[in-house]
Amino acid sequence: MADDGENGAISEAEAALYDRQIRLWGLDAQRRLRASSVLIAGLKGLGAEVAKNIVLSGVKAVTLLDHQQVTDEDFSSQFLVARADLGRNRAEASLDRTQNLNPNVKVTADTEDVKDKPDEFFTKFSVVCLTCCSQQTLRRVGHVCHDNGVKFYAGNVHGYCGYMFADLGEHDYVEEKPKVIKTDKQKEEGTEDGPAAKKAKVDTTETVMVKKTVSYCPWQESQSVDWTSDSSSKALKKTPQMYFIMKVLLRFREDHDRDPAVSSREEDKGTLLRLRDDVLTEMKLKTDLVGDEFASHCFAALSPVCAVVGGVLAQEIVKAVSGKDAPLNNFFFFNGIDDSGMVDCIRTS
Repeated sequence: MADDGENGAISEAEAALYDRQIRLWGLDAQRRLRASSVLIAGLKGLGAEVAKNIVLSGVKAVTLLDHQQVTDEDFSSQFLVARADLGRNRAEASLDRTQNLNPNVKVTADTEDVKDKPDEFFTKFSVVCLTCCSQQTLRRVGHVCHDNGVKFYAGNVHGYCGYMFADLGEHDYVEEKPKVIKTDKQKEEGTEDGPAAKKAKVDTTETVMVKKTVSYCPWQESQSVDWTSDSSSKALKKTPQMYFIMKVLLRFREDHDRDPAVSSREEDKGTLLRLRDDVLTEMKLKTDLVGDEFASHCFAALSPVCAVVGGVLAQEIVKAVSGKDAPLNNFFFFNGIDDSGMVDCIRTS
């Protein structure tokens, strides 16, 4: 695992540049960010949003990984490339604008395919964030990161549908809480039970830092839930529909080595409906769990959806690296049709 280096040096110029952030989460948290290296694979709309936010936060280094070329569809949400970059490699085309956001961060471009990278490649980073990847790649890289203590994130945006996933393994963090002040009588008795008038007071002007630990499951476990079990079937009604739409879209990419495209919209809509039936049947669920209308809303990476999901994803990376505040565990889903977002923990146990 890459060294998270809690003692990343910050110069006076950087302290001035990151002044507002340091006031928000503290100098130690900014030092941890300054010592971290982040891999962002997939530089479509979502990857561009994450790259922008992470570079501005002040990490040590960011690697942009993408083997594909800039297309006309990218111009709807990929603001790190210019019109003149049409046909260029997406990572290389994104390099200059990303670097210009923050000269203090070392930004590099890698034009290889993420699925061809050896396992050892991913262990060099503090954080690995995959977008636009297949189920097979997510399983492999997620497993490598989980076993090597590398913080792993995945996500994608398909039209109005977006999601992100986090696996931080065993993650320690600190949370700021209002200070609880005990009365003299409570100190003597060693208890805070009793009538409301005798309970400890909360001083909102003073805070204390509370250390906590949270456990995450690997990507594969989040995809292997038995929805016929008693516990899972009871949770089914509360599970976001977007989770099942995500699985359909991952199957589409697995079968076609691409996402649904605007250029083949009608054909892909029919394919999505067929895959919806196949995926839900394999999971022993009713096919009407996901309505037919979803197939019309899964095309192109829409800029507003990328901004929301990318903002949440980058924020979670910053929280995880800095060790400040409770990170979400483990999914965030966004539905652009009704502008709703939901956090849910989906795992086999």
